[in-house]
Amino acid sequence: MPSNTAAWQTAPKVKPLEVKSAPYTSPQENEIVIKNGAVAINPIDWIIQDMGKMMFSSLKYPFILGFDTAGEVVEVGPGVTRFKVGDRVVGHANGTDEKYNSPAHGAFQLYTVLLVNAASSIPSTLSYESAAVLPLGLSTAACGLFQKDQLALQHPSTSPKPTGKTLLVWGGATSVGCNAIQLAVAAGYEVLTTCSPKNFDYVKKLGASQAFDYNSKTVINDLIRAFNGKTTAGAISIGSRAAENCLDILDKCKGDKFISMASYPVPQPPPKKFVILSIAASYLSGMAEIWVKSKTRGIRTNFIFGSTLLYNEVGKAIYVDFLPQALAEGTFIAAPDPLVVGKGLEHIQAGYDLQRKGVSAKKVVVSL
Repeated sequence: MPSNTAAWQTAPKVKPLEVKSAPYTSPQENEIVIKNGAVAINPIDWIIQDMGKMMFSSLKYPFILGFDTAGEVVEVGPGVTRFKVGDRVVGHANGTDEKYNSPAHGAFQLYTVLLVNAASSIPSTLSYESAAVLPLGLSTAACGLFQKDQLALQHPSTSPKPTGKTLLVWGGATSVGCNAIQLAVAAGYEVLTTCSPKNFDYVKKLGASQAFDYNSKTVINDLIRAFNGKTTAGAISIGSRAAENCLDILDKCKGDKFISMASYPVPQPPPKKFVILSIAASYLSGMAEIWVKSKTRGIRTNFIFGSTLLYNEVGKAIYVDFLPQALAEGTFIAAPDPLVVGKGLEHIQAGYDLQRKGVSAKKVVVSL
């Protein structure tokens, strides 16, 4: 039995993470265990640490967090035929899901249990550090784009057929945005996106046909003009006031009027130090604005939960049917680029702290 170590969140709001031994858990049916080569940090990781029971109230501490991991298969469970020991994979760890609520399924340890339909093989040319940037951003984008209760777009393919529709991705240089652009293009949609001007070339490399400065005072009117003569497939919104801006744009467009929201519609950026009442007031204000505008304009909205695809047909469509071939052929890029902050579980807390400050067109990664 391998010896396991993890970066434990020992109790709500406790800092720093505590690196110590952890049980090694063998896989059950349709599960695999991987030895992690690299993990990535998402905002939700440090938000859980900062806010404690206000986020994922069902977690039983001590707990092992983390969603993004890449590594080598060391054990396969009953019924698993897609993978064998020694395979290189990337996977979406689902330990925080209420269905599992299992530290064994968290990413921030040496050995992680993954669902088969939450994992994809990766080519030898793709490092674990680069692969680890994918899972939660990819899953969140896929949920918003393809689930039946979201935009319900055509599924991606390595040989897409044009649909004649155009999608708006507000926040294209974010982790979710980078993946949303590529997935939408692979599904046959044109993509218009927003980001900082320094990232225009980057998002176009990922497949966006046009990029707009989200800080420009004319960005909404510029996008409305860009959609002139096009049929919209809807929008996916990421970032502060993204949903509100997408409402203003879709209101003037022809086509599908639906916004999948990857970020809560908070009117202003949250304070550097989380103050619960301030966040709650801002959140309620933002939701109220979205509700009023969407109802009066006939635009539907829904918030994305990035792990729901693991339990419906979209998970298989992405991690089984699309991603392995797309990565192997080089038609899908692991994005955004990794920003490696160190090697070893003891660097995960530093990764939290760096990610909390904000990074652009990068994802914080820890090598193991």
